[in-house]
Order: sequence, then structure tokens, then C-alpha cells
Amino acid sequence: MSAPPILTDRLALDRQRNRARRLPGHAAAQFLHRLALTDVQERLIEVNRTFTAPAVVTGFPEIWQEIDGKARMVPDSETLDLEPGAHDLVIHAMALHWANDPAGQLIQCRRALRPDGLFIAVLPGGRTLHELRSSLAEAEARVTGGLSPRVLPMGEIRDLGALMQRAGFALPVADSLTQTVHYPDFATLCTDLRAMGEANALAARPRHFTRRAVLAAAEATYLANFSTPEGRLEATFDLMFLTGWAPHESQQQPLRPGSAKQRLADALQVPEQPLKDG
Repeated sequence: MSAPPILTDRLALDRQRNRARRLPGHAAAQFLHRLALTDVQERLIEVNRTFTAPAVVTGFPEIWQEIDGKARMVPDSETLDLEPGAHDLVIHAMALHWANDPAGQLIQCRRALRPDGLFIAVLPGGRTLHELRSSLAEAEARVTGGLSPRVLPMGEIRDLGALMQRAGFALPVADSLTQTVHYPDFATLCTDLRAMGEANALAARPRHFTRRAVLAAAEATYLANFSTPEGRLEATFDLMFLTGWAPHESQQQPLRPGSAKQRLADALQVPEQPLKDG
């Protein structure tokens, strides 16, 4: 099997995260992490279980250590520092979208779980920043006649759910939460992304400053297509939540084909219609 393509420049990503921590607006810009953290905490309350050996995979441990004072913080490197069968809870927090091998990350997390251990991942996906992607693409094509990779590709919920099954999780569930944020102008949006540590760290990104003409055209396109009547720019963030369990014999199991004791038509109290030939 061939290695997955290199999507992310990990050195650039680490530099951006460290630089973001020093920016004045860093704390306020982490609203997505705060939203994700609150949602994960609510999900853990609903599970109604005491976890004794939690681990959190994240690029921002200073935020996610609030999930549990005894949780082990693990960097989101390509090879995760997780021992097999060592944890009853693993949370992959706002980092899976930067992984060069997301399926491999999920497999490593599943192997780190004890039987019947819980896994939760949260990451941006879906239509996240689709307004920015569209505006930049249209502006660059118009100004330069070409396109450059500038916004990270986002996973769709169906594909992410399939990865959970591929990784071997039992009872996998994928759902999403949409947050729309309004910015006064294009520059503030870009500043916020840098303060989040979510600026362009793609391996194939252009290695030169973006031309001012491209940025001006992008702002004009954004304002024309994705603004409120008051002139504020809308930015969509879709948070994807993936939940699954390490397999255990106590969990619900699907029935074997042909093992049903009652016909579906009888259960629904409707007449059964035979299928026509050909």
C-alpha cells in the first residue's frame, strides 16, 4: 500500500501555532476550540461514565487540559505517543483536519483504547470557510490566470463516518454543528485565522506573499457574495464530531441475516406486496 500524500507541512504548522500563541488576539480567536470543548464536555456528561485514564490529542493542550485535570496531553504528530490499550477515553481535539493520514490517526486512537473505551474527535470540516475558498479562487483566477492551494480541504461527514468504520470502531456516529461568524472586513478574518493557528500550512502552498491585487479582488468578491445587509462578512465553520467505542462483547451486536422472528409487514401492520418478475 502506498503512503498517503503529504498534505500538511508540519514544520510550518508548528511555527504558525507557536506564532499564534504570541499574538494579542490569540485568546479571543480560540472561540472554535472553546465551542468544541463545551460540546465535548456535554457529550461526556451524557455518557454518564467515570473515566480514569483519559488522553487528549491536540495542538493546543493549554486549552484542552480543561477537559480533565488528569488527562494526558498528546501532540498531534503523525505517530501518536499513545500506548496500546492504555486509555479508557481518547479525544482527538481540533487537529485531525491537518493530519496527512487521518485514517492512521483514528486507528492509532482505537488501538490506544481499552475494550469498551470511548473515542471522540472534533474537527473543522464540511463547508468550513467555503466563502473564503470561493473568493480567493475567483480572485486569483481573475488576476493571475491560475489557482494556488490556499485553504485546507475539508472532510465531509459521510467520508469521516466511513473512516471511523475503517478504523474498527464499534457503534460509530458522526454529526456536525455549524457556527456562522460575522467579521467587519476581510483583514480581520485573515488576522483571526492567523491568531487561531489555522493559516495556510499546506505543503503545496505558494512560498511567496500573495499579491495585493489578489487580496483586494478576494475582498471585493467576498463582500459581493457573502455579506450581510450591514456589510459584515459571513464565515461558516462546521464542527464535525466523531464518536465510537473500542469493541467489547457487552456492546449491542447486529442480528445475523435471516434470524428475524417476525416479518416486517406484520410488525408494520401493512399488507405484504410480492415483487413482480422482470
